[in-house]
Amino acid sequence: MFTVHELKRLARNAAELMTLSAELQAGGIQLELFTGPLTGIYDPNGMGAMFFAVLAVLAVAGQIERNDIREKTLEGQVTAAKGNHGGRPKVIDDDMLTFALALQDKGAPVPVIAKKLTIKTGKNAGRHPSVASLYRALAEAEQAAADDDLPIRPRPARIRRPDDPRIPEEADLRERLQAQVLQNTEGE
Repeated sequence: MFTVHELKRLARNAAELMTLSAELQAGGIQLELFTGPLTGIYDPNGMGAMFFAVLAVLAVAGQIERNDIREKTLEGQVTAAKGNHGGRPKVIDDDMLTFALALQDKGAPVPVIAKKLTIKTGKNAGRHPSVASLYRALAEAEQAAADDDLPIRPRPARIRRPDDPRIPEEADLRERLQAQVLQNTEGE
C-alpha cells in the first residue's frame, strides 16, 4: 500500500503522476489518501484503474493552469518593465502635493488643506481626498526628500536683474551648462 497525506503531494506534474500510476498498477499496489475530497483506499485494478486515469487528467489540467499562471506573470513583468505598474491612479498628484506643501508652510492644518484639494481622475474625480491620503502623501514626499538628501520644498524663485552679481550656485550651474553645450556641439 502506498500512503499519501493529500492528493497534491502525490506528484509534481502530469508526467510524474502517470508514471507513478503505471508503477502502482504494474505492482498491484493500492493507493491510500488521508485527507481531501478523495480520502480513501484505491485498488489499481478494476474501478481503481479508472481513478488513476482521472488523476492523470487532473494532473495535466493542473499543469496547464500552472503554465497559464506563469505566462501571465511573465507578461505582467514585461509590462511593469515598460513603466506601467497598473493599480489605481494616485489620488494626490504632484500639483496637489505642491499646493498642499505651500498651504502647510503657511500654517494651514491638514484637514483644511484636504478640503481645498480636488481629485482630478478616477472614480472619485471632483471629490476631496481623505485626510489620511493627504497625510500619507505628505509623509511619502518627506521620506523621498530625505532619501534623496533634498529639501522637501523647492526654494522660492529669485528674480535676478542682469546687473546683479551671480551667487556661486548660479555661476557653477552656468559653467556646467555651457560645458555640456560645448560637448554636444563637438560630438556632431
